Amino acid sequence: MSGILLSFAHPDDESVLAAGVACKYTASGLPVVLSVATRGEAGKVGDPPACTRDELPVVREAELRRAADVLGLADIAFLGYRDRELAAAPPDAVRQQLVRLLRRHCPEIVITFDPNGSNLHPDHMAISRFTSDAIAAAGDARWFPEAGEPHRIGRLLWTPPQRPWHMMRAPGFPSLPGVDFVVDIRPWSMQKAEALRAHRTQHLSIHRIFFSQPDVDRLLSFELFRQAWGPALGERPGDELFAGL
Repeated sequence: MSGILLSFAHPDDESVLAAGVACKYTASGLPVVLSVATRGEAGKVGDPPACTRDELPVVREAELRRAADVLGLADIAFLGYRDRELAAAPPDAVRQQLVRLLRRHCPEIVITFDPNGSNLHPDHMAISRFTSDAIAAAGDARWFPEAGEPHRIGRLLWTPPQRPWHMMRAPGFPSLPGVDFVVDIRPWSMQKAEALRAHRTQHLSIHRIFFSQPDVDRLLSFELFRQAWGPALGERPGDELFAGL
């Protein structure tokens, strides 16, 4: 097992979607690398405002770094694209950046958004597309030979086809199509909550999704993923992301 690359669009995506996974695998000694395409400058500033609009990208980067400290994420790569404009980024430039990350860190697993971006957010959909494109290129020596030796991942995981906090409320949610892994993150639920709270500018949406809900304990107990590519699964859902690799 050689670790995980989380490829997301904004600061806070990691805490909302994969905080428990980050804690679980960093605690076991595996590297978990985070790639963030934008600094979230089109997001909210909080109510009351935590900063000005002009200050938001710097503040959101600082919030992400605090959350990363909680989650054990020591390696963060900012791709440097503008929030809400990621879909228009030059494909070759994004491809090269992600190929370099893949070849440098050689992850066995990559986690990103599904093609519909979980909620049709254009940046979420764009980073899903860019990540899949880079995974294919990273394994082909003809692409960017100066970026290192080719690397082929073992498994690509997507966020589930619906928002996970909605799916978790469905009776028998582990049997729903698109739920291929259910990771029990209860040992790290406090860290997930702390990482979520580190994103202070985004407290309105985070509170709405998690902390205002009567079943918040349940929502902080599991993380769900869909296998986009990888070896055949012996059972669905699995609970170990590296199973079969």
